[in-house]
Amino acid sequence: MVNSAPDSIARLQSAAATAAEKAYAPYSNFRVGAALLFDDGTVTSGCNVENISYGLTICAERTALCRAVAEHGANRRIVAIAVANLNQAASPPCGACRQMLSEFVAPNAMVSFSDSQGFTLLPFSELLPHTFRNWKKDEDARG
Repeated sequence: MVNSAPDSIARLQSAAATAAEKAYAPYSNFRVGAALLFDDGTVTSGCNVENISYGLTICAERTALCRAVAEHGANRRIVAIAVANLNQAASPPCGACRQMLSEFVAPNAMVSFSDSQGFTLLPFSELLPHTFRNWKKDEDARG
């Protein structure tokens, strides 16, 4: 499995910042990029894409995740996530992104995002400690 060492996190942050430059954010001007490192060493990035109907806006993290699944399938696991924005504001993944990512993260996946101190790095399990679970899978496992 690929590790999420500091040099990997720095590369991911760079990829996320590059993706943020491509964001479509004409309404909020809040340009965000995300990069996902998978267990096979590949990195997929995405940016936020706004819509005049804010509810239809898609975050950078979900853009990256959907792109990764479309390009490589759903069998890989995320070992690290980086989020960057061009507004120097705190930007952890939102609740919807956390839940979407939760189905694809490895148990020890690390998340890096900008905040008022620079960056925060923490395990995904701390970012979303009580994720929805696949109740059907749990039921099947019990026999």
